[in-house]
Amino acid sequence: MPVTPIEEMSCPVDHTILDPAVQDSPWDFYAELHAQCPVFPVPEIGAVLVTRYEDVRYVLTNPGLFSSSGRGGGTKKGLQVDNALRYQEILRQRGWGHVDTLQRTDPPKHTDYRRRLNRVFTPRRVKDMAAHIDEVSAELIQAVMTREVPTADGGTDRDDRIGETEFVDDFAMPLPGIIIAEQLGLPKSEIRTFKRWADAMLALAMRPLTEEQLMETVETELEAQHHLAAEFERRRSEPTDDLISALVHSHGEGEEPLSMHELQNLMHQLITGGFETTTNALNHGMWLLTRYPVVQARLREDSSLIPAFIEEMLRFEGPVQGLARRATRDVEIAGVTIPTDTMVLVRYGAANRDEAAFDDANEFNIDRDDVHNHMAFGLGAHFCVGAALARQELVSGFTGWLDTTTNIELARPFDGPVHEPSLLLLPVKELPLRFTA
Repeated sequence: MPVTPIEEMSCPVDHTILDPAVQDSPWDFYAELHAQCPVFPVPEIGAVLVTRYEDVRYVLTNPGLFSSSGRGGGTKKGLQVDNALRYQEILRQRGWGHVDTLQRTDPPKHTDYRRRLNRVFTPRRVKDMAAHIDEVSAELIQAVMTREVPTADGGTDRDDRIGETEFVDDFAMPLPGIIIAEQLGLPKSEIRTFKRWADAMLALAMRPLTEEQLMETVETELEAQHHLAAEFERRRSEPTDDLISALVHSHGEGEEPLSMHELQNLMHQLITGGFETTTNALNHGMWLLTRYPVVQARLREDSSLIPAFIEEMLRFEGPVQGLARRATRDVEIAGVTIPTDTMVLVRYGAANRDEAAFDDANEFNIDRDDVHNHMAFGLGAHFCVGAALARQELVSGFTGWLDTTTNIELARPFDGPVHEPSLLLLPVKELPLRFTA
């Protein structure tokens, strides 16, 4: 196969991943890229998309060629480089600038961070938490079921059978939010504050920000940083049985403790991951139940199918559509030369819809034999550290809703795009549901 430099590529696809409409529903775009341009240049931000399953696997399993550190390194472009530079300068002056930890490091440095966290996010620990996660799920569902409904005359009247919920706000955010807050050792009564922090921490990677939005966002992250710094110092003198304390005291004999910069960045990743990704997996799963009533009926008849439903949902509409790597040297993929220091956007969402990897990849099918091959949690050294916890939260959530209802449907059609604009994620704006209890 002849090799073409990325800057000389001519691709017939006339859409871009930077278009909010494509971000809202990228599936046709992915299909076009698979057929015509599996390595797709995004010159506006100095990046390339890698979309085929085997190519994504190649990138993720070769950290020597595709680094997680300094992503976009030598490029002078990016989603919003000037904003990012200003943002970091403000954090350095008034808080703690971002440093590379966990997600943004390669082995062996990544291995050390991972070791410290693996002691908390173990399958055994998650198994021991399952009953508690079930209880939190049940309490949230019960709160929705017993809510009084306003009537047209200004009174209240609750129908004991028919109810409505704004699922994102009532359940999908609170369930993982409460669990991660408890694990971190933060008060669960403040989860809406923590969600506001998570939104700010992700904002620069989601969409271009105006000057006003940039300043509001950095002030929110500074608020989070100084609150967390006080928590770190408290745990140094008063250790507790939570993740913050575990990180503060994670060094062994002869090892240096994590610095304040490292602790801040690890918390940045844990808070954003704990709130955003599982929340949107719950959202997409419930939305799929409304679109596939036959599947909903099957799950009610046989709850043992719920794990298969979850895996297929993660393949079909995973909450993380992709993340970034940096080419450490000129490297060829699918007949295209990617130059050193190019930002490589590995699209898990596209890989999971690759017909070469999954038969009828654009069909939702909970009976797949190979569904566990999906990449919704990544692959290799950077496989999601919270995957076991996320899976348990999803099992608890869907089981609870299916056990306490006989029907779930959309309460009204969506008014405009379903998702917030995001280069990397698939965040649902709102999910109005009607259910029969």
